[in-house]
Amino acid sequence: MKGLLIPLILGFNYFVGFYYCIVNLLYTVLLTVSLFVILRHIKRIKYSPVKDFSFSPETPPISILIPAYNEKGVIIRTVKSALSINYPIFNVIVINDGSTDGTLETLINTFKLKKIDIVYRNILKTAPVRGFYYNPKLPNLLVIDKENSGKADSLNCGINASTSPYFCSADADSVLESDALIRLVSPVLESPIPVAACGGVVRVLNGIELKEGVVEKINLPRNVLALFQIVEYLRAFLFGRVGWDAMNGLLILSGTFSLFNKATVVAVGGYNTRHVSEDMEMIVKLHRYHMRNKKPYRIKFISDPICWSEVPENLKMLGRQRRRWHLGLIQSIMEHRGMMLNPKYGLLGMFIFPYYFFFEMLGPVVELLGYIVVPLSYLFGLLNSEFFILFLVLAIFYGAFLSTIGVFLEELTYRRYPKWAHFIKLLVYGVLENFGYRQINSFWRFQAILLYICGRRNWEHVEKKGNYK
Repeated sequence: MKGLLIPLILGFNYFVGFYYCIVNLLYTVLLTVSLFVILRHIKRIKYSPVKDFSFSPETPPISILIPAYNEKGVIIRTVKSALSINYPIFNVIVINDGSTDGTLETLINTFKLKKIDIVYRNILKTAPVRGFYYNPKLPNLLVIDKENSGKADSLNCGINASTSPYFCSADADSVLESDALIRLVSPVLESPIPVAACGGVVRVLNGIELKEGVVEKINLPRNVLALFQIVEYLRAFLFGRVGWDAMNGLLILSGTFSLFNKATVVAVGGYNTRHVSEDMEMIVKLHRYHMRNKKPYRIKFISDPICWSEVPENLKMLGRQRRRWHLGLIQSIMEHRGMMLNPKYGLLGMFIFPYYFFFEMLGPVVELLGYIVVPLSYLFGLLNSEFFILFLVLAIFYGAFLSTIGVFLEELTYRRYPKWAHFIKLLVYGVLENFGYRQINSFWRFQAILLYICGRRNWEHVEKKGNYK
């Protein structure tokens, strides 16, 4: 048994080394592609007719859908932010998902809403609607009260109530920049190929000073976890999604801030209410629908529309969020596993889907075991120092390099954090993120795999502080 165990341990160590080589190679390719795409986009938007879209008759009406469950502390700032955007024709639909904390009452009292009757078609079957609330003085705001049934069902309810050809999903703790929506719709107007969905950038709201739901001053938060998440978001959005977008291979657009063609979403049956992370499942479903029906389409991501969103500031809430995200990824991949290595789906089936399966979905297993097995193997003399150093470089130090590059990319392009002190602090946290924060994230994602195997697929609610007015 001992003679078999040692080769198995050594084999796993070399597998971990191979895994990190492939992952870091892919990340390097994404980084390189993203750098060229973002720099080209920066040059292009100088001459883009984005401002003209505000007055163009071709700019489509949009409904902003805001599902809310027990969001009393944050919902007013979010609605005020949405109502203040610069867009020619839009309305805001808040879907109160059976809140028990007074969210509905807060909305009614703040905006002086009255219960009304409207024509409502239950095209996408949802939980029963209890009422509609409206103020004629705020004609582009509608609040729907429905029985509790989850975010996906609430979005379906909002789609039913929407009369616009496009809708934008937004979280109840989000703050949109004034030109975010007009920038987000620009690919729809500029692309010769129909755009089924388009996502923008999500930034960390914590530390930001607001006035009447509008960003007034940008500062960094004092909370360590929030600072780590700023670096993480920069890396994920500025070179992760930009790179996949260049290959028309996006499998994830953040439900916090994404635009959708309503007719197409209805055609695929709306959001799946069985999923704990509805955004990825919708994107995969849109890809599958268009490819099966041989319809030309694009699913886009652009790096300049900004939505600010509050992130968790304690380990308990952050763990809930990350387990849910990874559980949603597993559900989406497993439900649509027929796409994997299927030549009918082109690059998506032959490369991108396997990448998400092996490196994103199963990655936490390899990473977590690697953090344990490789150091122990070195300590017990099974590995030489050269291999152990290589492991540290690939697993930790190259991750620090990628994080700092993400910060440099932000400084080089959009500079939403304007002070040099911000830049230096984020660089420091880009390095520190790889010594503890990434490892605990791997642990939470590993927990999500165990939850999926055990059949536990419940939504874990993340509480918001709401200390931004």
